[in-house]
Amino acid sequence: MSDGQRTITDLKELGDAVVDAAGDESGEGAPPAAQAREVPLSEPRIDAQGRAYATGKRKDAVARVWIKPGSGTLTVNGREGARYFARPVLRMIINQPFVTAGRLDQYDIWCTVKGGGLSGQAGAVRHGLSRALTNFEPALRGVLKAGGFLTRDSRVVERKKYGKRKARRSFQFSKR
Repeated sequence: MSDGQRTITDLKELGDAVVDAAGDESGEGAPPAAQAREVPLSEPRIDAQGRAYATGKRKDAVARVWIKPGSGTLTVNGREGARYFARPVLRMIINQPFVTAGRLDQYDIWCTVKGGGLSGQAGAVRHGLSRALTNFEPALRGVLKAGGFLTRDSRVVERKKYGKRKARRSFQFSKR
């Protein structure tokens, strides 16, 4: 045969050589695809002031979030977080990424929120916090992703249709 052509047996021998080489390097006889691959972590994205930034969204609300190491203070639109989000449920929603990652009261949070209501704004701050945490500590990405905090909740209010009172509610029907 010519030098450029190979047969099936040549390919089998080549495959066996690759498996043997992989077994010699790692000390195991498993093929390279079966071995666990280490995913390289991305670099932390921290600005000159030592802060990590991210944007979070939920419904119509958009939150710009900055975090830096500190005592755990939350500032929303220039106001104290406990006064801005007065309901305990909203504060619990915001703290969920920190509780999951085990970083409660370790970061100061400064954020600006626009649009939507308080519930949507709290969800936007939570989304932004999760993304900022992954920018500050890339090792936390797996924990936050498993908790569902990095996924943007795409549910929004359905638009009103013509001939209806709301999106789906019809006008009251009168038989007589």
